[in-house]
Amino acid sequence: MYIVEYYFTAVILSLITMVCWGSWANTQKVASKEWPFQLFYWDYAIGVFLFSLIFAFTLGSFGQEGRPFVQDLLQADLNPILLALLGGIIFNLSNILLVAAVDIAGLAVAFPIAIGFSCSIGVVVNYIAVPVGNPVFLFIGIALLILAVVMDALAYKRLSTSRNTNIGKGLLISVLSGVLMGFFYRFVAASVVNDFAVPEAGKLTPYTAVVIFSLGVLLSNFIWNTNLFAKLSLWKPVNYGDYFTKGSVRLHTIGLIGGIIWSIGMGFSIIASGKAGYAITFGLGQGGTMVAAFWGVFIWKEFKGAPRGTNRILAAMFALYIIAILLIIYSRNA
Repeated sequence: MYIVEYYFTAVILSLITMVCWGSWANTQKVASKEWPFQLFYWDYAIGVFLFSLIFAFTLGSFGQEGRPFVQDLLQADLNPILLALLGGIIFNLSNILLVAAVDIAGLAVAFPIAIGFSCSIGVVVNYIAVPVGNPVFLFIGIALLILAVVMDALAYKRLSTSRNTNIGKGLLISVLSGVLMGFFYRFVAASVVNDFAVPEAGKLTPYTAVVIFSLGVLLSNFIWNTNLFAKLSLWKPVNYGDYFTKGSVRLHTIGLIGGIIWSIGMGFSIIASGKAGYAITFGLGQGGTMVAAFWGVFIWKEFKGAPRGTNRILAAMFALYIIAILLIIYSRNA
């Protein structure tokens, strides 16, 4: 299987992860004009799983080092499989809750809070488990990244003076989403072998772990992506039969592409962790918040007509983001 040999390569893959995790939601934005997000999300989950299989049967099966995917899957113990599966289940719940929080409280409140909690918890948890990198530079970088997220929230808040009457519910769901998202990566990482080149028996190679994780995402969709949350008044119910009767090839393709984009990021993040460490790769990946902000500012023109002073906040946000990324990258060899 393909193994990352150089830290520079690991950084490049982690930056690609950041771009992927900050960009996949563009497909939802395109599809949401014609298609409820619950139905889009089914195609997204299928796309995540399908690409994980492609990843495993290509990069995960070629080369002289490690174990090829099928062989690795057959030798795996039950505990690592359950850990990776649980990671997928937790991630899927957190991601759907994030979508609900955005719907209730707005992007300005929900996304920064959820990702802020996720980033801070995820980096700490993963660093404690596998302490790779200089903690001073790493955690200063993470603090600046979270500050950039706060600046993002302030900029979005200036777009409108109206306040949602359900803001309390939105805040609560945002925090819950962020806490759950902060832990999912650790479960997947715990299922992975310590040495990718000479993997110990029983555990999973990163490619197999991503497949099991993605299966957890897809299977848990039968629980989380139902009208269960509609009964809790988190969102309006939908007719899931419309997925088969009203979904065009174009709409299904958009959803699949969204899932594939996110899955590319997850795959690259896990294989890069062997050289960079889980805390660094997760922290860089969570920088996708700023990538999403870039799309909003420069492509979707979400800040067109915003009050004076907003551009200064946005400039400060991107400056903090760039400094944070450089510190996180530098922490590995500091």
